[in-house]
Amino acid sequence: MKEVVIHWPNGRSSRCSSGQDWLDAARVAGCSIPTGCLSGSCGACEIDVNGSTVRACIATVPASKSGELSVELATDPYW
Repeated sequence: MKEVVIHWPNGRSSRCSSGQDWLDAARVAGCSIPTGCLSGSCGACEIDVNGSTVRACIATVPASKSGELSVELATDPYW
């Protein structure tokens, strides 16, 4: 597994291994990703990763050629 630097919407950056669960990576970085069903059906946990939308509850951190990923919340965190 390759190490990736993730730039979070809260302004923090963290390092983790590709293949790590998104929700775990966010928790360690102090970034809160909203969740609902935790099975991928509701979409509450959608995040944009380098412009591609993924559901954080069922996806893992991908490898990155540049070694960096930028994350933005795709949904309203206060829904």
